[in-house]
Amino acid sequence: MNRTFQREVRPLPALAGLLTLALLSALPAAAQQPRSVPLDKPITIKQSKPKGQYEKFQGTVMHANNVQITVRGIENELAIRTFPLSREAAGKMEQIINRGGYQYGDKVTITYDPVTQQAVKIKGKPSRPL
Repeated sequence: MNRTFQREVRPLPALAGLLTLALLSALPAAAQQPRSVPLDKPITIKQSKPKGQYEKFQGTVMHANNVQITVRGIENELAIRTFPLSREAAGKMEQIINRGGYQYGDKVTITYDPVTQQAVKIKGKPSRPL
């Protein structure tokens, strides 16, 4: 006698396992739940100040007036920069202009703010007026 064994397929346990898996994956994780945290204190962020707040540029004067100064670099003669003057530097420049002002070719060192590109201090000896 030839007996063939057939396995009985029971879809009920397999279907129950799939259904359980689908339900568990549909639930949000605990980390996804929004939490209400009262913000009594403002969040403060420290702003770091750059080292050496001002930068320097050395060059020769091409043009200067009480509003701005145009300077050609000493190290790189192709570097020509125009700096607007801050209020303090404009006041000192007015005094220098009254005595004759900077002439073309005078050597100066300009201390400027790297963010605004505004000249804060100009150091150099103005030549005699023509």
